[in-house]
Amino acid sequence: MPDTAAPSDHARRADALAEAIIVASPRPMLVFDPVADLILHANPAAGRLFGLPPEVLATRRMSALHQGQMPALVVFTEAVLDQGQAVTRGLAPSRADGSEVAVEYEGARLDGPGAGLVLLTITDLEERHRREVDAEADAYLKGGIAEWRRVERFFRDVERQNQLILRAAGEGIYGINAEGHTTFVNPAAERLLGWRAEELVGRDMHGMVHHTHADGSHYPEHECPIYAAFREGEVRQIDDEVFWRKDGRPIRVEYTSTPIRDRGVVVGAVIVFRDVTSRREAEERLHAALAEVDALRERLERENAYLLEEIRTEVNHHHIIGRSAAIQTIARQIDLVAPTDANVLITGESGTGKELIARAIHEAGRRSHRPLIRVNCAAIPRELFESEFFGHVRGAFTGAVRDRVGRFDLADGGTLFLDEVGEIPLELQSKLLRVLQEGHFERVGEERTRAVDVRIVAATNRDLKDQVRRGRFREDLYFRLNVFPIESVPLRERLDDVPLLAAHFLAKTCRRLNIPDLRLTRGDVERLTGYDWPGNVRELENVIERAAILARGGRLRFDLEPSAALHAGPAAAPAAPALAGDEDELLTEAGRRDRDRRMIETALSRCGGRVYGPNGAAALLGLPATTLASRIRALGLEPRRYRAGQA
Repeated sequence: MPDTAAPSDHARRADALAEAIIVASPRPMLVFDPVADLILHANPAAGRLFGLPPEVLATRRMSALHQGQMPALVVFTEAVLDQGQAVTRGLAPSRADGSEVAVEYEGARLDGPGAGLVLLTITDLEERHRREVDAEADAYLKGGIAEWRRVERFFRDVERQNQLILRAAGEGIYGINAEGHTTFVNPAAERLLGWRAEELVGRDMHGMVHHTHADGSHYPEHECPIYAAFREGEVRQIDDEVFWRKDGRPIRVEYTSTPIRDRGVVVGAVIVFRDVTSRREAEERLHAALAEVDALRERLERENAYLLEEIRTEVNHHHIIGRSAAIQTIARQIDLVAPTDANVLITGESGTGKELIARAIHEAGRRSHRPLIRVNCAAIPRELFESEFFGHVRGAFTGAVRDRVGRFDLADGGTLFLDEVGEIPLELQSKLLRVLQEGHFERVGEERTRAVDVRIVAATNRDLKDQVRRGRFREDLYFRLNVFPIESVPLRERLDDVPLLAAHFLAKTCRRLNIPDLRLTRGDVERLTGYDWPGNVRELENVIERAAILARGGRLRFDLEPSAALHAGPAAAPAAPALAGDEDELLTEAGRRDRDRRMIETALSRCGGRVYGPNGAAALLGLPATTLASRIRALGLEPRRYRAGQA
């Protein structure tokens, strides 16, 4: 008995030791179940980082810490589970007070009893930076008081040797030692700041004149470029910040902070600054005027390029027409995904209404007050990809004669519809992925980084999974887009919707072309539902418009290609019985319907009333089963009557 108990006791002690190590770790650690989206364990360090007791944190969903970042969280988790471990700085969790914290995640897959779980070790990047700064300061302070006195004498020598220059200079000049304390101040700095030199020397200069940003928020010392100059040993030049006068008024300044070295060691810095308040105010007035002009120009571009309201009214994208099961499924999917900001990938053949689905998602979402911008990815030349998506500034390349607003800018706050996304060249997909992951981009020829808030709805008639397997489409971009997939079903698989769509297109065509109201007859409907529609809804709309133009005496004249329709006659279904005299007979519409009925009845009799399957009537006639089923309903036939002994 003891021999069998010992391994179990050892395992329990090992588990207890592992849990104790996690609890005692000074680094924040979480264990979570990615499938259930639940945090199972949190150590005290993680509780302090997120501002929650560990036992409360251990009841939260992982996604609740990463609002709006579900795609990035899924990609990272999948990388951990697939590779065993992964590291990312691309996620920004929220504390209990709602503030975001910059972190680095190190994820490790747990095997054995904890299979399927992820151990997350978290590094607070702000805390790491503070520790590095403190370590540098400690190293300097270890030099002792003697070193401090030597540095103080060095600064006195610098001031004495340059007294004439300091007094004559029109710019403000002051020095600080490695502790940030002021060592000298010239008369111009006294005049600009309103302090006397004796009031500043020996004091913390940052705390006296540089303690607050222009908006009134606190300016931490560890972020100050002046201190960074001597800590890093590099010259820092700042074009626009604020110094605070003794009377509490701010002055806009530009300054240069230059490290001072003694025997090769950086011991402080000299700061030269000038008051640029008047110049900056004039520049801001000019920029404001230019921004107003730019905003008006962008507004006109949006209105002229996309005519948003006219498009909504003309195409009637608020409704998707149809009553088939496929359309009802799509409508339910739209209702589910529209209120969220999840990316959507719409797949389906050309002409099935993928853009209509995208517009319905946009109109039903919280971004409906902002524009839906469509990009035809297949029509963008490789060399213009960045300019089209992100815009460019004048002179960025040959032919860039003015600034251009990119599609991401136009869609900011709204939805970007990437039509035919599978056509984007592989080498350009990484540029798109970067913007989707980070929400930032730069215009071509511009160093300024712009933030953008865009929802992505993509569409393709390609099999992107197959493209990924062939190495023609990035897997990470596919996962980023395919958060919520919707399939747009071809028209031949939902022929019940043809009469509704045809009536809608006919009414729209009559209004647009100012044609007297036309109506579909029963024969028209039977003919339309007896066709395969290889061009899908787009072909149906074109056929209806052409029939309306050719109409005479209120009768529509349809011009349908006979490639897949029963009315192509025996040549379209060689296995069916030929009817004597049909090849040379000019059939009326009634005669054609009689002939089709006889052919279908013959096929049903031969197949025992079976419609579907390899031995069914549809296969015998060379038709899709859904097409034949629709025609059977239109003719009022009952397949079960053709079973053996009943017909």
